[in-house]
Amino acid sequence: MRIITGLLKGRIIDVPKNHKLRPTTGRAKEGIFSTIDSRRFLENARVLDLFAGTGNLGFEALSRGASHATFVDRDKYLLRRIEDYSREFEVSDQVSTRCANVEEFLQGPPIPVDFIFCDPPYKYETFDPILDPIFQNNWLNEGGWLIVEHNKYNRFEDHPNCYITKEYGRTLITIFNAETVDEDDKLLD
Repeated sequence: MRIITGLLKGRIIDVPKNHKLRPTTGRAKEGIFSTIDSRRFLENARVLDLFAGTGNLGFEALSRGASHATFVDRDKYLLRRIEDYSREFEVSDQVSTRCANVEEFLQGPPIPVDFIFCDPPYKYETFDPILDPIFQNNWLNEGGWLIVEHNKYNRFEDHPNCYITKEYGRTLITIFNAETVDEDDKLLD
């Protein structure tokens, strides 16, 4: 995987072969960040990368001007790789990692951020243990976005915070706003 643009443009993040990872495709990642660029700014934003895996989304955000990224994953090996890449990319002072189950991590004290990237395993079924604490416990700063990558079997158009849903082949990206979204303001593709 390559970082698409920004300060780290062209840097490569390898996907370990011995892990069952499904990193965000280049097409979907470009779509996510194009949507952010057209409606919001990453400059000085704080981001949270849940189910971080390779750190692909968090590093892309840092490359585009985010000030800090916290990567959460339950796999210590993957987090060590993220820490290694942060040193290699010379952004270690902008990176923190947390080894934890995401659902349990979200039950702890919130770390308010501007963007949350959530890319769980493809067959992840129940999103309530993620969505509920994020919105009930104010994990997002005012105007913040939760960006969820999911399969077609999970639909969120009826969620009061759902703002945009876009399809990228078999993958859907849904963006939730920190505040409730009026039906007239929803942008559903």
